[in-house]
Amino acid sequence: VELAESGGGRVQAGGSLTLTCVVSTRTFTDYGVGWFRQAPGREREFVGGIGRINTRPDYADSVKGRFTISRDNAKNTVYLRMNMLKADDSATYYCAGRLIGYRGYAWWGRGTQVAVSP
Repeated sequence: VELAESGGGRVQAGGSLTLTCVVSTRTFTDYGVGWFRQAPGREREFVGGIGRINTRPDYADSVKGRFTISRDNAKNTVYLRMNMLKADDSATYYCAGRLIGYRGYAWWGRGTQVAVSP
């Protein structure tokens, strides 16, 4: 399984970005996908995750109401829509895959950088 993120960039505070994670597998619906982020000098943080279908994604409290995760199973793709961005959202964002029924994320992308200017 391989994952590849895209869509990062620089945006002003209050703006929006959509990150994309393409998952290379023949059995995409066997996987849940999570988004994580890590800023310099800080630990990796769980942002949110989605299961097999577009129902009830989980979000970290820090992004609830601002970020939305969705997936398109026909395209093997998961999206992270980020609205009302803050400077504290600046980080490298990673998507990761886990088999449905397991908690651990075993497969990771290389990340995409998001920089939010005040």
